[in-house]
Amino acid sequence: MPTTRRPASPGAAGHPVPHRVEILVYDGVTLLDVAGPAEVLKEANRFGADYRIVLVSPTGADVTSNLGIRIAVDAAVSGESAPATFLVAGADRYPRARVPQELADAARIPAAVAGRVASICTGAFVLAAAGLLEGKRATTHWQVTHELAVRCPTCRVEPDAIYVRNGTTYTSAGVTAGIDLALALVEEDHGPDVARDVARALVVYMQRAGGQSQFSAPLQGPPPRSPALRTITDRVTANPGGDHSLGALAKHLNVSTRQLTRLFRDELSTTPARYVENIRFDLARALLDQGHTATQAATLAGFPSYESMRRVFARKLSLSPAAYQRRFRNARRAGAG
Repeated sequence: MPTTRRPASPGAAGHPVPHRVEILVYDGVTLLDVAGPAEVLKEANRFGADYRIVLVSPTGADVTSNLGIRIAVDAAVSGESAPATFLVAGADRYPRARVPQELADAARIPAAVAGRVASICTGAFVLAAAGLLEGKRATTHWQVTHELAVRCPTCRVEPDAIYVRNGTTYTSAGVTAGIDLALALVEEDHGPDVARDVARALVVYMQRAGGQSQFSAPLQGPPPRSPALRTITDRVTANPGGDHSLGALAKHLNVSTRQLTRLFRDELSTTPARYVENIRFDLARALLDQGHTATQAATLAGFPSYESMRRVFARKLSLSPAAYQRRFRNARRAGAG
């Protein structure tokens, strides 16, 4: 994602115009798809942003979320409001059922005048029904990526991405990925420092890379039971390139290296070094998938050297990083054909 600051448009008196964010809601909408990104944007306002969140529905009527909680709506969708950002939240029903024409139209109208358009999780199905994903790269929750590809044959669906940017169109994976996407939008608008401040304030991951696998190592098993060990795993996941030597991690917890090793073995059936390696391997794969060179991927993922990354790829995949990248590209071309 770009990290340059997006300049605000000057108002009539020379003051910046607030960044209007419209979130499309409707009956059955997933509440976290709405609340997660909204919370990120609201928190960003504490650090200098000026996001104005407006909830819109197809008719302007209040709606009921998937949890049965009533959502008060600010306005009906309109082609005159010209939001800087237009977000479409998802719903469990639309991978199973067709998106109503009224809802597709409600997405299409603001999107035509918005500065950028984004979907959270299965909100991608609404964008697809509105014709807003034609010929574009996109993602959604991994369980329904095949269905999205069927609904939108011209889309290049990326089943393993947390979020995807295609020009001014953004799509994201499962519900918590909406938080990652919102942090990415904040970073695009206000730079990485503000995004990091928001992530710290909300006690969430600093922001996973858009191409990072939905099946990242921390998601492949149960979280640690020990709060101390969870502190370490969160620390590694949030910054894979940091100093995560056994001594440094033990010092962070103020425990012995032997005790930390025992915690990893008892709860995660691995060693601290292997856990760090798995996190870096996962990130390196995502970076290669995004088109970074093997040397860049090794550096950004936190490997000490390209050679150390190559050895890990050879052991796990019996492939070099370059061979993995070629295979990924060939599979992507075949899927798009």
